[in-house]
Amino acid sequence: QVQLVESGGGLVQPGGSLGLSCVAPGSISSAATMGWYRQAPGKQREFVASISSGGTKKEADSVEGRFTISRDNAKSTVYLQMNSLQPEDTAVYYCYVRRSVTPTYTYWGQGTQVTVSA
Repeated sequence: QVQLVESGGGLVQPGGSLGLSCVAPGSISSAATMGWYRQAPGKQREFVASISSGGTKKEADSVEGRFTISRDNAKSTVYLQMNSLQPEDTAVYYCYVRRSVTPTYTYWGQGTQVTVSA
């Protein structure tokens, strides 16, 4: 069973920062896109950011300029640095690994809670 291990969530005040990390097995992450989605209570899961194996990044408009995604291929780890956090960023954050060429697959982490509140 493939396991993605997330860490770094927690409680932070508005305007604060948090960093998330997600470790995946090297066998599945080396040639795949890694990234993050989030799901707030009562809302659908939404895309946050992704980074390809070659380093191409994509970010949601809602986080552009505040969140930074990066990856360390040697450690099979993807990071999400979140700055200027706002209450609307409160959600469970899920990392994923996705390969879009054969063999295709998508694996998800268990989720980590991020709460932005005074």
